[in-house]
Amino acid sequence: MARKPATRIEFTLFDVVYEDGSLRSNRRVPSDVLGGLDGDAAARAVIEEQDRIIAEKSGTPAVGVKSIHRSGSKDIDRTIRPSRRELASD
Repeated sequence: MARKPATRIEFTLFDVVYEDGSLRSNRRVPSDVLGGLDGDAAARAVIEEQDRIIAEKSGTPAVGVKSIHRSGSKDIDRTIRPSRRELASD
């Protein structure tokens, strides 16, 4: 007898820049919490909650989130690495 397909939870991937300058790529956020009026602001809350749980289990303090961007967007590159043109103007 054939099985029913399992329900799949869809995820959206985010790149996170922390206040200490570190970067974590491809953080998974359930897609059903995104959208609406808040847009990606709900993703920040989910990621901060994930970080709090990780910090609690590891015994290290959590680092604050500076910014989040969907994985694959160009904005993250400008946040971490300035362009050659920006470097030349300094």
